[in-house]
Amino acid sequence: MDASLERAVAATRRFNRFYTQKIGMLRRKVYASPLSLAEVRVLYELAHRDQPTASELAAALDLDAGYLSRILQSFEQKGWLRRRRSTDDARQSHLTLTASGQRAFAPLDRASHDEIGALIAGVGESDRKVLAQAMGQIESILEPTAPRPVTVTLRTHRPGDIGWVIERHGALYAQELGWDITFEALVAQIAARFLERFDPRYERCFIAERDGERVGAVFVVRRSPTTAQLRLLLLEPDARGLGIGKRLVDACLAFAREAGYRKMMLWTNKGLDAARGIYESRGFVLTKEEKHHSFGQDLVGQTFELTL
Repeated sequence: MDASLERAVAATRRFNRFYTQKIGMLRRKVYASPLSLAEVRVLYELAHRDQPTASELAAALDLDAGYLSRILQSFEQKGWLRRRRSTDDARQSHLTLTASGQRAFAPLDRASHDEIGALIAGVGESDRKVLAQAMGQIESILEPTAPRPVTVTLRTHRPGDIGWVIERHGALYAQELGWDITFEALVAQIAARFLERFDPRYERCFIAERDGERVGAVFVVRRSPTTAQLRLLLLEPDARGLGIGKRLVDACLAFAREAGYRKMMLWTNKGLDAARGIYESRGFVLTKEEKHHSFGQDLVGQTFELTL
């Protein structure tokens, strides 16, 4: 082994020891739960993939098929997992988390987020960007054939974000659907009401950033003590198709469950097929349709609901 390779091996082993200790990978259980690290990783993939098969999970996680099968059987016994036979291959089943499984995953996902947040909270903003870029470089060097990593983060709103949400809704819906300025006025009313009555225990705005730039947003608002409403889902055109919309909706569902809501509803309009696909993939069911004339257009309003 030449000297440069030897140095790289030593540096990599040193970093592995440092990082596994920093993020607590040597703990027997994860986030004070009874689950192992492998079980939490499987839960994460089930929550973020669109109805994967067991073989897809095994390949993505590099897990032994038998070991993964035992984990999935355990989840099924707990009522966390639903299987649906594939129409393309009868030997395969598509896997989804049940509402109970989503509730089990939500506090683990939040704990992971908060733990990493605490780890880097004392790091300055410029150094955070260096940190994220360095991690991306490690990924691209060790797996050069993989798509170049894009750093997408979700955060809560801060001053200036709500004005951006209003402006982008007005511009995008006018450009893409021909809706008039009354739609921007409606968004402004909803956004102003959110800020004026904001209760962080029961309401949330999530902003999606890609490499530090805002590319999406969504809101959870309190409809009643038991019902949350998902509102104003937005994605910039060049950020679509990357799974960001699903991450935004999943964040809303996780927050609503943690806040104690029993149901989530949303109102949209027929023809917004990409958004509808996200909603239905998360279990939302169409409960009502009605024709109306709004924003200079003849539209069909749709109400979707999901039991949490």
